[in-house]
Amino acid sequence: MRKHKKIVVLKGGWSPEREVSLVSGAEAAKALREAGHDVFEIDADRNLAARLAEANPDVVFNALHGQWGEDGCVQGLLEVMGLPYTHSGVLASSLAMDKQRAKAVFENAGIPSPFGKIVPRADAAGGHVMKPPYVIKPNAQGSSVGVFIVRERDNRPPAELTSKEWALGDEVLVEKFIPGRELTVAVMGDRPLCVTEITTGLAFYDYEAKYADGGSTHVLPADIPSEITENALELSLRAHQALGCRGMSRADFRYDPSAGNDGLFCLEVNTQPGLTPTSLAPEQAASMGVSFVELCNWMVEDASCQR
Repeated sequence: MRKHKKIVVLKGGWSPEREVSLVSGAEAAKALREAGHDVFEIDADRNLAARLAEANPDVVFNALHGQWGEDGCVQGLLEVMGLPYTHSGVLASSLAMDKQRAKAVFENAGIPSPFGKIVPRADAAGGHVMKPPYVIKPNAQGSSVGVFIVRERDNRPPAELTSKEWALGDEVLVEKFIPGRELTVAVMGDRPLCVTEITTGLAFYDYEAKYADGGSTHVLPADIPSEITENALELSLRAHQALGCRGMSRADFRYDPSAGNDGLFCLEVNTQPGLTPTSLAPEQAASMGVSFVELCNWMVEDASCQR
């Protein structure tokens, strides 16, 4: 018989991905209650350690997204407190969040990734630092926050980079743009699930496309050649293992059909995939016969094995 646990679901926080995290956390909490667990939800703040000590959970379900919740910071706190927690540990979380360092890991593991370099935001805003087309993105954010595509016809980088409202770091990753199709693969433990193709009527698969109703269309399994499917599944698991991930992760790819088998490139690994109604990882799990309740409960059981 499955043992019911006292679980704290961490959500919210203060990163730019706060609103998405609140939805992920609420969905996870609902599913875990349905599974029979005692669930307490905490909107993470600077008093998190004291609140966790007071709650004294058996397991922490980490539904935080972005900086502080997904980059190894809260994972370090949970390690110090001796609390088992879902998803990846300190090192894997910090490596995956730092896109340029993750690229170095991918290169060492033979996982193709677009060429990219770190440059000061002021330089990226002042003129082309790479021949267009290219992509500018914060080096340590998720959910496509602050991502811009610079097209061949663009005379200069986007004006948003010079905005006084910019709060996404003084360095950015400038990366070669890969034309073609957007693919993603979720990994559950040591099992890549399936390949989803994402299409959107917007400029690209940005924050709005990810989370707004109707912002994107998911095709699963993706209608791509079988060898590309097998390659994407293999590379997603290799990326998960090379970074040292545990639990669930999701690898994002660009696929250029004109390049054939050489056209698949890993962009990044998300160590805490979204759990919103439009999220990709739960959708892939469901397609493999794993319900959302079963998925969340599996994450808790996986975390419990780490103690």
